[in-house]
Amino acid sequence: MRILVVEDFAPFRLFIAETLATTRDLHIICEVADGLEAVQKAAELRPDLILLDIGLPSLNGIEAARQIRKLVPESKIIFLTQESSADVVREALKLGAWGYVVKANAASDLLPALEAVRSEKQFFH
Repeated sequence: MRILVVEDFAPFRLFIAETLATTRDLHIICEVADGLEAVQKAAELRPDLILLDIGLPSLNGIEAARQIRKLVPESKIIFLTQESSADVVREALKLGAWGYVVKANAASDLLPALEAVRSEKQFFH
């Protein structure tokens, strides 16, 4: 599975990379730190999966997802964010998110979320 990681906080990007490194067939193909670059890289690289933060510079993750859906509808999106409000989760669902993981639970939920998506199932904490 080819993954685009969109996260503006470098230490958390490192955590994601280290977590994904434990699973043989998950490959990070690119890491970006803002929403505009996420849209550009998604269109260019056409990843299987995008791990997308919501609180991003340039363009927030919800707006980035909206644009990515139009450009690369086959890419699946898992939001990986600090945002846990019901309104934000509903918006993510409306955008066709395959998963929603709150960063505080990422250590226990990230790999199960990826496995669910790989099995064509949604994952919401």
